[in-house]
Amino acid sequence: MKSQLPQTAFGMILLTGLIVGALDGLSAVVDVYLSSGKGPAIIFQYIASAVFGKEAYAGGSSMVALGLLFHLLIATGWTTLYFILYPRIKFLSTNKVVAGILYGLFVWVMMNLVIVPMTLIPARPFQWFGAIKGMVILMLMIGIPVALFAHDFYSRKRATA
Repeated sequence: MKSQLPQTAFGMILLTGLIVGALDGLSAVVDVYLSSGKGPAIIFQYIASAVFGKEAYAGGSSMVALGLLFHLLIATGWTTLYFILYPRIKFLSTNKVVAGILYGLFVWVMMNLVIVPMTLIPARPFQWFGAIKGMVILMLMIGIPVALFAHDFYSRKRATA
């Protein structure tokens, strides 16, 4: 039976990026709702504030939509990087769950310590609980799924070669 998954790297990266973007976004929405009672708009306005600053919170649905778009582009960017690295780093194919966990940690470090500080998002004081929660979310919602999808794609590619 032929797989229903995309057969091209572009298609698989796009599908995986959308899936992990949805998983990560949903995790953020649930986390913020449980901790503050706020709805999903605040998450995507926060993401839009990286480019638009404080104005993102007054921008209404257009800023929410831009934040969602930015979020999905970022998730797809991290997915693309993993798919590029996968055939070049043997560890990624031999230890896919561990590799996914480590990749989620790498994404958290890069986003929180490198990328976000270069945006218009104001610096926040470091909090261990929030950091660990964020790391676990990225490990489970981005790292492991990306690693599993990449492994599946490259395994199917090898099987048909």
